[in-house]
Amino acid sequence: MNIIIQQNCDGINWQDVADLLAFYGLSSLDAKMQELVFRNSYAVVFLLDQERIVGVGRALSDGVCQAAIYNIALAKHLHGQQYGRLIVDKLVEQVTQCNIILYTHPQTVEFYKNLGFEVMKTGMVRYQSDHLTEMRNMGFI
Repeated sequence: MNIIIQQNCDGINWQDVADLLAFYGLSSLDAKMQELVFRNSYAVVFLLDQERIVGVGRALSDGVCQAAIYNIALAKHLHGQQYGRLIVDKLVEQVTQCNIILYTHPQTVEFYKNLGFEVMKTGMVRYQSDHLTEMRNMGFI
């Protein structure tokens, strides 16, 4: 296995991205919309194994003082091999001067604590009505 790190959107198979994010319930957007989402992000990281997308992540930022990390996903067969950490580290490197926020599945909170993130006590959210019930059911709120 030869994992390649890519930090731009050139030549990405957007269906792979959509499928990976959908597998974890992180997004139901189609490939075309995923391309728009990632191209409009401040920083992106893709992990490729023989041209297949096996990991993704992105960050939104003003590039000065604030950033948010979203859509961290890694193919199941790569869990426990430090590739998730690699995705996060590569994103953090691109916004290192910023305060960084993220939200995650309740079951992965410990993973992010181990990467230096703190649990916030005052986080707030305003979901679109069609996502609110789903997010409650998944344990986010």
